Amino acid sequence: MAVSARDPHAPLPEPLPGRGRHARGQDPRPEKGGLGRWLRETSIIIISALVLSALARAFLIQAFYVPSASMEDTLQISDRIIASKITTTMSGVSRGEVVVFKDPGGWLPDPPPPPGGVRGALRTGLTFIGMLPSDSGQDLVKRAIGVEGDRVACCNADGRIVLNGVPLVEDYIKGPTNQVQFDIVVPPDSVFVMGDNRGDSRDSRYHLEEANGSVPEPDVVGRVVLKVWPFGSFGTVPIPEIFGDPQVSRGSTP
Repeated sequence: MAVSARDPHAPLPEPLPGRGRHARGQDPRPEKGGLGRWLRETSIIIISALVLSALARAFLIQAFYVPSASMEDTLQISDRIIASKITTTMSGVSRGEVVVFKDPGGWLPDPPPPPGGVRGALRTGLTFIGMLPSDSGQDLVKRAIGVEGDRVACCNADGRIVLNGVPLVEDYIKGPTNQVQFDIVVPPDSVFVMGDNRGDSRDSRYHLEEANGSVPEPDVVGRVVLKVWPFGSFGTVPIPEIFGDPQVSRGSTP
């Protein structure tokens, strides 16, 4: 085959479409900043997740740690529970709910100082964003027995709590319930609470000198809706049927 020499002054031929690294205006240089872009995108995702978690903890739900036996056998020591804040915010507190509330004053001893250093700061941060359950030592968990206007008394001849004239059949409690005798009306915007383990619960019965032992409703953090740990105990925390009795829910007046 004959080979002819190319005229050095002749223009170069146009490349075929789609051929070569310069085709369609592509930059032949390798892309720069791939790792930096990945780090930026990952940081945005993580920060967004943390912000959403913190907002959910502040307004929707919050995890708590059960420190005592006062709610046995409904809740056990070291159970991890989820309290719904939005439920309480929207609907208030209903009879029979298990609720988490802040110490209204004098119910709990002063908590120990939090751990210091990096470990303490990390724990505080993870608790704030909702990745660890709250165990501040200033929260309590009990069952709401009476709400505003209810008359609560202990006890009838069978040793039962009487709510608005109706003896409560409480198959969820542990032990007798007549450790303290009382007959009170729940003040406005308040909740009368008792532990399910009646013999091991320093609840409203032991603080009758202040607001008839009731907890101000604004101090209620939320309703306990789930047990999430240990996994074998995972489940909801329902309201006992007795609190749906129409006679119970009719309320009372002083």
